[in-house]
Amino acid sequence: MKTNLIETWSSRSFEEDTMTEEHTWIWCEMINAIDETNLSASDVLDFGCNQGGFLRLLHDLRPFNSGIGVDIARRAVAIAETLKGNRPITYHAAEDLTDLERKFDIAFSHEAIYLLDDLDRHARQMAGALKPGGCYYAVTCCHRDSPLWAMWRARIEEFSNVPVPNHSIADIAGAFRNAGFAVSVRRFLANAFVPLSEPNEYFPTDVDRLETYSRWKLMFRFEAAG
Repeated sequence: MKTNLIETWSSRSFEEDTMTEEHTWIWCEMINAIDETNLSASDVLDFGCNQGGFLRLLHDLRPFNSGIGVDIARRAVAIAETLKGNRPITYHAAEDLTDLERKFDIAFSHEAIYLLDDLDRHARQMAGALKPGGCYYAVTCCHRDSPLWAMWRARIEEFSNVPVPNHSIADIAGAFRNAGFAVSVRRFLANAFVPLSEPNEYFPTDVDRLETYSRWKLMFRFEAAG
């Protein structure tokens, strides 16, 4: 099922506007975790790019040939375009990867895949978007196997401008296996230092934060057929 383009993902603007600051440390860990160390000849896709911070950081740390960020939120994409500087990045408000008419060596998403109602469609489109042997790294802790997810889902539904599905780890993996990917996963932040900011509506205690980031935030690696 397609999702129409929207102005903002969240009805609470600070959820989008603070994302770059809050997620930068996680994006650094994503970049450190991937197998690919030299991206100089690579064309890169960021799915669910929001205001574009991940691709800007990636290019600054590991320069790539070209990058495209896509998001269904027009406002976020417009902001991303103003912030890209002279980096070889283009941001698109798009709901369908086939609209890009491009092939990529490597793709990323961070806390975007959980908002997709139709995982099978996403997996098929990503299979079509990647070059043979290309990899898609998808990071999320928003899945129903996480002990905090039921609480999070209810809170996110209060401000999300799109429906919030209830996917499991098995749902995500199965969709990509069915699309022909070799699927693997790791506990993403098991060895990282986790910032302990004040407890909040997502992490009632320090233990909740540590357990979520060290056990339940996962990095999927989907490798396209060669």
